[in-house]
Amino acid sequence: MNVLHVLAAIGVVIFVVVRQLSGEPLRAKRLILLPAILAVIGFTSLGKGGRHLTTTDLACLVISAVIAAGIGAAQGALIRLRPRDGELWARMPVRGLWLWLALVLSRVVMTFVATALHAHVAGSSAPILLLLGINRLGQAAVVTPRALASGVPFAPEKDGRAFDVRAALADRFDRFDRDAGASPTTGAHRPAHPRTTRPCTRSERGVPHDRDRHRDPARRRSRR
Repeated sequence: MNVLHVLAAIGVVIFVVVRQLSGEPLRAKRLILLPAILAVIGFTSLGKGGRHLTTTDLACLVISAVIAAGIGAAQGALIRLRPRDGELWARMPVRGLWLWLALVLSRVVMTFVATALHAHVAGSSAPILLLLGINRLGQAAVVTPRALASGVPFAPEKDGRAFDVRAALADRFDRFDRDAGASPTTGAHRPAHPRTTRPCTRSERGVPHDRDRHRDPARRRSRR
């Protein structure tokens, strides 16, 4: 067990829980980007230390990720959003602690299950940061649409500027459309090339050759 992974996860959970229970301005980057960064860091740490993922490891990790994302979505639905001073604030009620407890217990159960199935990577502490990031992304997937539907802007970031989620999503979709449009065309959409035809011969058009013209008078004279 990597003690650093466990301590980092405990520190993140305590930090998030305290801020959620006390209420905080809802900042888009903290809501979306930080969980994504945490998930990427956790994913890259899976293969460190000479660890190799087996099929059983992947199965256990997928199950754990689905559970973590589901609990995160429930947390996102439970968070209370309200305007304050022209910006959006978020607060988790105290009963939301039960969901955090469910997240911890699910990880403990999956650790025992993975260990029993000899899935050493899934049963170690390596996936903790990955699953925590997925849990936060599950919450963001529910909170972000709710925040956009409220019509109240997100709170400004530390630099004083607000992160425009709509513009960022629109730019992402525009880039995706441009990349898709620049891809090579398939056979169904490939422009048809002009068809080249072979010119017909004189015989195919029914026009006699020059030698046939000379033969015809000779044949007529022989018949006479």
